[in-house]
Amino acid sequence: MKIAVFDTQRYDRQALEEANRGHGHELAFFEPRLVRETASLATGFDAVCSFVNDQLDAATLELLRRGGVRLVALRSAGFSHVDLAAAARLGVPVVRVPSYSPHAVAEHAAALVLALNRKIYRAHARVREGNFSLDGLVGFDLVGKTVGLVGTGQIGAAAARIFRGFGCAVLAFDARPDEALASDVGLRYVSLDDLYRDADIVSLHVPLSQGTRHIIDAAALAKMKRGVMLINTGRGPLIDSKALIDALKTGQVGAAGLDVYEGEEGIFFHDLSNQVLKDDVLARLLTFPNVLITAHQAFLTREALAAIAETTLASVTAFERGEPLKNEVRAPA
Repeated sequence: MKIAVFDTQRYDRQALEEANRGHGHELAFFEPRLVRETASLATGFDAVCSFVNDQLDAATLELLRRGGVRLVALRSAGFSHVDLAAAARLGVPVVRVPSYSPHAVAEHAAALVLALNRKIYRAHARVREGNFSLDGLVGFDLVGKTVGLVGTGQIGAAAARIFRGFGCAVLAFDARPDEALASDVGLRYVSLDDLYRDADIVSLHVPLSQGTRHIIDAAALAKMKRGVMLINTGRGPLIDSKALIDALKTGQVGAAGLDVYEGEEGIFFHDLSNQVLKDDVLARLLTFPNVLITAHQAFLTREALAAIAETTLASVTAFERGEPLKNEVRAPA
């Protein structure tokens, strides 16, 4: 099949070309995001492969279908950027990558905790300037601290095992508690309010939905321990960024590690170093010495990229052969 791959970086191309040796599809790579204005690039292709910051609304999907596209293959677990009802109406199946490497994301969450706690980024900058003072670099022992995990799917479960390995007590909230995980790892399921009240570190591992959008808002932040560390490697809109800024200014939040940001579309994955950053909220977050932001790279390991590429192309191959699409996502009935 002819596949138009959007929003591609060098690492995407390398992983997809390597995986395609076992599938034999015709791949064409496009740097722009897949949005209404770029949908015409896919004219004449059988399928499009899109990433998490593309926007597949009804108008975009209609343009794709008109151009001959019969399948949307997401190389992401999240699908909130796709109008699934419109896709179903147009007869265009949507497949995703439900799991690739939960360890990659969970390990990045732990890396953000360690870097923030021990001020690694500040210490590195100081030493490069010849400043070997330790003033202002005091952290805390992780052992004995309480980590609150919001979401215990595959990534949350991997994070639980990591933090238990550090000697942390782990609290968790999930709409569907995994009692086998709780028994195996030694975590305790509690209400969200109890998690906010008792956790020294809160880490988010839930998908984005109407129910989880801004799950961390001003009210939630006010319930947390003063000086809490907040980590988000899930989706940007889980946190109300303006409320986070207010909580950072008052000291209610002592540190924040963000791999995702609710306004990241058109910013993350691009080199904007020679431009003025036009997002005032992100610019404000970057001024805080106790905020560490990475540009949606938690997934970025060799193992995860290989798994994403293989799962994506396997779904396209299954579609081509008329086989069941085990990774298809559909609009709720």
